[in-house]
Amino acid sequence: MADIAGRTGRRPQGHRATDVFGERPSSTRHPLVAAAMVLPLAALLAVAFGGWDAVVTQASSVAGMLGR
Repeated sequence: MADIAGRTGRRPQGHRATDVFGERPSSTRHPLVAAAMVLPLAALLAVAFGGWDAVVTQASSVAGMLGR
């Protein structure tokens, strides 16, 4: 059986992100910031997996329902 008597269950006292950057505010991020973060990745995945045609079809369907 492994010797676990020396383990206390505490994390090492190294640097944490909150030590360097301070506490993050608990508010949510703005929806445009979230969209700007996720849209490039979504486009990359659509191109990489060949789903670009499906994205274009869905976008044109939504535009058609909106009357544009």
